[in-house]
Amino acid sequence: MLRRSLVTLAMLVSLPAAAVAGPFSFYGPHMGFSQGPDQLVVGGQLQWNGVAPRLAFVPGMDFGFADNRSTAQLNGDFHYNLSYDTAWQPYVGGGVAVTLWSDQAVGRANVPEAGGSLIVGAAIFNRAGGRFFSEIKVGLGDSPELKLIAGWNHRGR
Repeated sequence: MLRRSLVTLAMLVSLPAAAVAGPFSFYGPHMGFSQGPDQLVVGGQLQWNGVAPRLAFVPGMDFGFADNRSTAQLNGDFHYNLSYDTAWQPYVGGGVAVTLWSDQAVGRANVPEAGGSLIVGAAIFNRAGGRFFSEIKVGLGDSPELKLIAGWNHRGR
C-alpha cells in the first residue's frame, strides 16, 4: 500500500511540471532488451524539454515479450542533460514505473507492481531535426532489472 501511494504521489507531483512545459518536444518509438525477465522490449515515449534548466520529462510505455511472461510498463522518467557541447549529448536520470506482469507458467495475470529506474543515456540529433538515442535503465523495486533501449524521436513542434 505504501509503495502504491508513493508512486501515485510521484506521478501527481510530475504532472504540473509537464503542464507548464507546453507541447512535447519529441515523440517516437524505441526497442531493446531487458534482463530479469529476459525479454524483447518495444514501446514509445514523449519528451518535454525545459521542465527546468537541462531537465526533460519523458513519460513512456514499454511492452516486454518472452520468458513465459509479458509485461506492460508505464514510465514517468526525468532526464538531465550533462552537456550540449558534443555531438552525442549524454544524460542521466531516474523515474517511477508501474508494471503489469502476466506470467503464463504460474497463471498469474495483470498484477500491478511499483518500481522505478536509474537511467544513463546519450542522444544525437539528425539532419531532419529528430534524434537517435540509446540508454541503459537499471531497475529499482519491482521493475525489470536492466533494460538496454535504443530509439528515434521526431520533433514535436
